[in-house]
Amino acid sequence: MCSDCDSGRRTFLATLAGAGALGALAGASTSSAEAAGLDAYADPANPALPPTNMQLNLARTALVVIDPQVDFMSPASPAWPVVGESVTELNTVPNLVRLFKAAKSAGIPVVISPHYYYPHDHHWKVEGPLEILQHRLGMFDRKGPLTLDGFAGSGAEWMPEFKEYIEDGKTIVCSPHKLYGPQANDLVLQLGKQGVNHIILTGMAANLCVESHLRHLLEQGFEVAVVRDAIAAAKFPEGDGYLAALINFRFIANGLWTTDETLKKLSAA
Repeated sequence: MCSDCDSGRRTFLATLAGAGALGALAGASTSSAEAAGLDAYADPANPALPPTNMQLNLARTALVVIDPQVDFMSPASPAWPVVGESVTELNTVPNLVRLFKAAKSAGIPVVISPHYYYPHDHHWKVEGPLEILQHRLGMFDRKGPLTLDGFAGSGAEWMPEFKEYIEDGKTIVCSPHKLYGPQANDLVLQLGKQGVNHIILTGMAANLCVESHLRHLLEQGFEVAVVRDAIAAAKFPEGDGYLAALINFRFIANGLWTTDETLKKLSAA
């Protein structure tokens, strides 16, 4: 575990408060579009890009959930000051519960791509800004790759709302991804072994792990729809991660659906 994480967490949160950053975060999603009375997250009224028509084949479809963990989706997380607004306004957790239920009812594979850090990961010599921050906060920390000691009740554990679906003996829990994409874990292998090529993609965080998973899966030949209200992202003074991701999803995803739309497609397939 990270011995410096408690002090790093306190330093980070103090920096947010001392700099008045929480006020900046609350307004981070404000844009010229909102100033004009428009929803910054709404799709363009007259899109230039052609529409997609992804159709689900349940025999070849899986629900992929990225990082459904306390340290990304719970008010108990040290990251809540930056992710909480997005998770709350999008109803991310309740929408994921609905998708878990629907996927189980439809009989499609549910696959988890989790994020864990082990003690040796805290000694990386090369890190990006978000990696540094996550290590300082002790996010996703586990005591080691070969033990579940300390997992229950930790920030690395599943959100309580999801446990019954993830721990039902049927859900596939992949090895952890370490940065943002699934290149370092066995997600693609597990999907291939299930004969899957249609992906319903959900989880955290929109502009980081979700977008990185989307890009890698597309490059591997999968057809991928992102559920736009079953994801969320941090809002920093540097920008609104959800808005940044949404723009790219419109460019490259095979589908960009709401939870309601996804449930209808699952029941009709």
